Amino acid sequence: MEFRNSEPIYQQIIDNFKKQIIRGELCQGDKIPSQREFAEKIRVNPNTVQRAYREMENMKMVETVRGQGTFLIAGAQMQAEIKKDMAGGVLNYFITEMKSLGYSRTEMLDLLSRHLDSEEGEK
Repeated sequence: MEFRNSEPIYQQIIDNFKKQIIRGELCQGDKIPSQREFAEKIRVNPNTVQRAYREMENMKMVETVRGQGTFLIAGAQMQAEIKKDMAGGVLNYFITEMKSLGYSRTEMLDLLSRHLDSEEGEK
């Protein structure tokens, strides 16, 4: 995992799990790595991973069963909500940045439309 300086690491860990849920790489009932194991894997402080797991428990994404591990409890409804929320964040960032570059709504839509058309042409 590569981390950005602009956002807390624990939040980036949560976002990574959310993306795995959206893509279907993690499904309801799947066991995720222990906090210690995950911290070693991504080479961060175990307290950072502990905070991410605690936040995911508060969000009802995961559940920790003593002696058994941490399991994904997010179902299809939560998957859809996560996808919608993350898309909204990406769109807000895009719009804010494009406005800061001086693009109008019409110019943004035109640019986006042309970009998507060119991607379809490449397929």
